[in-house]
Amino acid sequence: MASYQLNDAAVEHTRTLIKSRQYVLDSDWGDAQPDAAAENAYLENHTFDDYAAWHLGLTEGATDDTKARYAFVVGDFRRVHRSALIACVYRAAEWRHKTVEVAAHELLQLLDDTSA
Repeated sequence: MASYQLNDAAVEHTRTLIKSRQYVLDSDWGDAQPDAAAENAYLENHTFDDYAAWHLGLTEGATDDTKARYAFVVGDFRRVHRSALIACVYRAAEWRHKTVEVAAHELLQLLDDTSA
């Protein structure tokens, strides 16, 4: 099982997006989640730092500036998805990645408070 560090820059980026109301409250994350083609298209016009800002986890041992380095995506490269945060909480809890789980949960609470 992979180990992850919390990507503090992504947490801040996600907070900023939520506070700017750049989010989707109701989506099917299975359909909205970026696939490999969408990730590649995003990387054609953006840096890996931009790409990293959408991922709460940094895979320990993975090479920087590779897609394998980044995990727990929170949006579609335009907006944060509530369903993505729920998926991050669930997946991180399932695999006991506590720092990612707690950060995703806190971001979910911020989104819910902001959208109320």
